[in-house]
Amino acid sequence: MSARPPPARPHIGLNPTTKFSSYSINDWGEDDAWDSASDSESTSKPDWKRTNARASASTATATAPKLVPRSPTVHDSDSSSALAFSYTHVQAPSSYPPKGDPPGGGGKNGWTIVRKSTERGSVDSLSASASASTAAAPSHSAASNDSLDAGMVVGDIEPDPDSVEASAGPAKRGFATGVLRDDAQAIAQDPLRMVTRPNPNLSNGKGRADAYPGESEKEAREHSIRENRRRKFIDCIDRENVDIAHLRKLAWNGVPADLRPLVWPLLLGYLPLPKPTRASTVARKRREYASLVDTTFARGRDGLDQQIWHQIEIDVPRTRPGVMLWMQGSTQRSLERILYVWAIRHPASGYVQGINDLATPFFQVFLSAYIDSDPEEFDTTLLPEEIRKAVEADTFWCLSRLLDGIQDNYIAGQPGIHRSVKRMAELVARIDSPLAAHLEAENVEFMQFAFRWMNCLLMREISVQNTIRMWDTYLAEGTDAFSQFHLYVCSAFLVRWSKRLREMDFQGIIMYLQSLPTSGWSDHEVEMLLSEAFVHYSTWHNAQSHFGS
Repeated sequence: MSARPPPARPHIGLNPTTKFSSYSINDWGEDDAWDSASDSESTSKPDWKRTNARASASTATATAPKLVPRSPTVHDSDSSSALAFSYTHVQAPSSYPPKGDPPGGGGKNGWTIVRKSTERGSVDSLSASASASTAAAPSHSAASNDSLDAGMVVGDIEPDPDSVEASAGPAKRGFATGVLRDDAQAIAQDPLRMVTRPNPNLSNGKGRADAYPGESEKEAREHSIRENRRRKFIDCIDRENVDIAHLRKLAWNGVPADLRPLVWPLLLGYLPLPKPTRASTVARKRREYASLVDTTFARGRDGLDQQIWHQIEIDVPRTRPGVMLWMQGSTQRSLERILYVWAIRHPASGYVQGINDLATPFFQVFLSAYIDSDPEEFDTTLLPEEIRKAVEADTFWCLSRLLDGIQDNYIAGQPGIHRSVKRMAELVARIDSPLAAHLEAENVEFMQFAFRWMNCLLMREISVQNTIRMWDTYLAEGTDAFSQFHLYVCSAFLVRWSKRLREMDFQGIIMYLQSLPTSGWSDHEVEMLLSEAFVHYSTWHNAQSHFGS
């Protein structure tokens, strides 16, 4: 039996005659602003040699943000109800079945009806006596592929028999399984070992020119420059106490791929700057996360907040559709645990669609520390349990650090996003007044396209590889960059397409902005965008009078 594709996403068709007239989502419907999963996936992979080209996902029109509301017992503002999730109430087969049900859930064809939560669970209220095996969920059973709710399909992926078991071997798999590093266990014990291992870009100690005689003098010089930059990072990281200002200065122009799993946690404050305490700190934080998982899932499915869990189960299979890493059950179970534990620990916001995607760059970066191949094509069933837990825990804590700086984007009413979109409109009017005037003349509101840019940090518009490079600079600027500097990046991103947009009408503008030609972008295009954004940031950030009250 061949593997089914990921569940389809609900795409609401854009009415070409529709003219939206305000920033309020209430006024123009909750299914017209933002989509919960990638509209396209880039086939450009500058850092890895791809073995299979992936087709771009179909172009999608914009749909609205969907919050998973808190329980009725928790105070909710009026604005949060306008953004409440509106997916079908049919529950996908669960990794954490109710008592008495086999894995995959109960009901016809593995589907169960979700009841609305009446009492919000918390980490503290769940029993701490569950075994660790509760969190290690079994694989989903095959789900029905019937259409639900006007063509929307939710469910799990039916696995390819040739790619289910790790013991089947690489020759029988439908994708490149990748290679686990010999020193993976040592790196899990002490992340600092990453700075002492050989550069994976060099096949010997003599440099790329000797390793690849066919390279031109220019290519050899570029590789030499990159290796010199890597050495500067290592010299900074390997000190007894990292100079964080110097590390930020180095990271602004990009971090070597093999050092990101160490540099990013340092920039986020997850790893301490003093060298002697790093290994013990990361070990303690991983144990803490494991304890949170055990406690949270101690009562199985019955102990979970059903609305939050329902939306997470819907969103996880839609995360980066078509990418092998995120189609695997083991990766999806890790993402489910990360998202649910975070939501329970942050009751002011709970889970909001889009947070699932913000976890993917972290997961891929941390996974890359333990393998010698493209993370997006790696078979995570090959990971030893200790390493899988390390990747999952590190992803959770770094995602939490990032979200701490932009939590206004995800609380009831999402005021942070509304504020940023409003400021973006005012900023673009200063940067490119002809474009702003044309958008206004065509009745195009920034909320119609920029809400998603703020909510998902442009991850719907560019590839994860582009996102990872962009986050090097964001993290170098500080966690505030994900709200402050990102505003200028989005403005520069829009202005980049100014000439084309000024030739289009309302429908053409909206459709173009939902399918921008970024699939071939490399680090160069991202760096140009960041440079343009920095110019705008330097010009306008301290001139707050250009922003309305």
